[in-house]
Amino acid sequence: MKLLKYTIYRLLQAIPVLIGISIITFLLANLGPGDPVSLMLQGQEHDEELIRMIERRYGLDRPLHERYVTYMTGLLQGDLGQSIHHQRPVAALIVERLGPTLLLVVSAYAFALATAIPLGIVAANKRNEPTDHVSRIAALVGVSTPSFWIGIVLILIFAVKLGWLPSSGLIYPWRPPESYRGIDGHLELYYQSLRHLLLPMIALGTLQMATIMRVERTQMIESLQGEYVKLARAYGVPERTILRKHAFQVAQLPIITIVGLNLSTAIGGAVLVETVFNINGMGRLFVNAISQNDYQLVMGVTMMLGLLFVVGVIVTDISYAYVDPRVTYGDRD
Repeated sequence: MKLLKYTIYRLLQAIPVLIGISIITFLLANLGPGDPVSLMLQGQEHDEELIRMIERRYGLDRPLHERYVTYMTGLLQGDLGQSIHHQRPVAALIVERLGPTLLLVVSAYAFALATAIPLGIVAANKRNEPTDHVSRIAALVGVSTPSFWIGIVLILIFAVKLGWLPSSGLIYPWRPPESYRGIDGHLELYYQSLRHLLLPMIALGTLQMATIMRVERTQMIESLQGEYVKLARAYGVPERTILRKHAFQVAQLPIITIVGLNLSTAIGGAVLVETVFNINGMGRLFVNAISQNDYQLVMGVTMMLGLLFVVGVIVTDISYAYVDPRVTYGDRD
């Protein structure tokens, strides 16, 4: 019950954060240069009457504060508005593009965790040895290199030069195999999906991998120098058992924090990675909405990404109690 109360409390705290995001995004989207109606009618014959009719249809002829109140009223009812450029509901566009972005971000985090945690443990256990030096250099390069540049290099090597992997697009494992030409059966679908996902996953996950590996190494070194580890060694506990049962679990709390707080970085990196690999996700949708001054779509995508980030941070906080029994969310003493 205490954990449930804490979860409700954090969800209530998220409300003013999301309201702040909506206000800032609404002002930036509506006060920026350019006219969305003119962009929508670009290359078409139109007169002032048509422009005024479209402005009335989307509420662009009303004062800014009235438009914000109208938008928030619809948002509370589950209506994200109508895209000016696509002339479709914003919610429908987001649902179409959310799957590829989540697939990319989740797979990038899976790659980062699966590689960073073992490498961090090995580096800490082999401190100041050649293995440790190599891992530290690799982490420094990973932190310093932009994800889009990594993506371009991966395309040049593995798609253009070697021809091993595709350079663009995604094949979605949740779609039926017959929706793709040349794919027969679910096994072939999953295999092709993995081939198309591999390069963008590595490009987006390298930064997360490098960050997590550095933190994992530091925390494992600190844990291995703890008094409880020295006591376990004095009792003759095997080194592998000490790493697995005594040092590893304590060192994971900062990793959970990094994963939760770096969610915004991963989502931001997904925008560039989707552009490089021609993936029709939320990132490309957001970039196109900005270039088209489609403020309804900009608002909808921003609110969805903000909600994902806030929920990710809350899940991160709650995860502490499951990893470390010493962490509680009870009342203050």
